[in-house]
Amino acid sequence: MRRFVIVGHKAVTMPKFSLNDLPGGAGRMDIIARCINSSLFLSHDLRRNVDTYAVLLGEPNPPVTVRFNGEKVRYLSPDERSAAALIKKALEKGAPMTGEEESTPGVYISKRSFEDTISGLDNIIYLHEEGEDIRNVRFTGDETFVLSDHQNLTPEEESVLERKGAKKVSLGDLLYHADHCIVMVNYELDRQGL
Repeated sequence: MRRFVIVGHKAVTMPKFSLNDLPGGAGRMDIIARCINSSLFLSHDLRRNVDTYAVLLGEPNPPVTVRFNGEKVRYLSPDERSAAALIKKALEKGAPMTGEEESTPGVYISKRSFEDTISGLDNIIYLHEEGEDIRNVRFTGDETFVLSDHQNLTPEEESVLERKGAKKVSLGDLLYHADHCIVMVNYELDRQGL
């Protein structure tokens, strides 16, 4: 299973946001939606072996984690509004106090924090410009790739990754959009036959 964890530092945790204003009123939910699509979509198909976690840390009720499972997800189209609408439905359902609940097929909501989410996952890869070149890394196909929205991870979030033994891997010297990073990671793993 290939996993992606995206931290949305400003992504709202209430369902009352407009699908017409994902960058502004929804706290850059557009980035989260693009990351979900980049992690799951192929041309005319979905990646069934992917779980994508969106850790939403915006107001008013952080944290909330919404997980998309590629094998089970339904009603997802390859556009930002579709992914954001499924997040909105999950937020309307509300996160249970413990565990996670399915809001729509293949979409799950929980009150897990970034630390809670990371603690339940293994083989953590922190996408960071100071890491080892991705082309020099042999993957197993069972990794968790961690990246952030338009803001860097905080020192506290980086310390969670350090405690978990995350390996830093770089996509190059330039900084790329988060959703583009996911496309590049999928490409590299596909090239390795994973």
